[in-house]
Amino acid sequence: MFRELNPLLHSELRLAVMSILIGVESADFVFLRKQTGATAGNLSVQIDKLQRAGYIEVEKTYRGKLPCTICRMTDTGREAFAEYVDALKSYIG
Repeated sequence: MFRELNPLLHSELRLAVMSILIGVESADFVFLRKQTGATAGNLSVQIDKLQRAGYIEVEKTYRGKLPCTICRMTDTGREAFAEYVDALKSYIG
């Protein structure tokens, strides 16, 4: 029987962001944009959705005079990602 896939993580860009963040302590917005190939506007919207769900934390800071947005996965996000991967395995296993 197929398990339900988390619709928030089933989005290609949100899944890409979570896949990147699962392997690092944190990542800045520019790095995430380059890795995903997303536009700044689309990435910003998807980061906001993940933040509102409690899956990531977002810190707004500065590097010198330039604004810098840093994203970190939360424990809730790690659990949701692990559950998503397990559910996905029911489709391919």
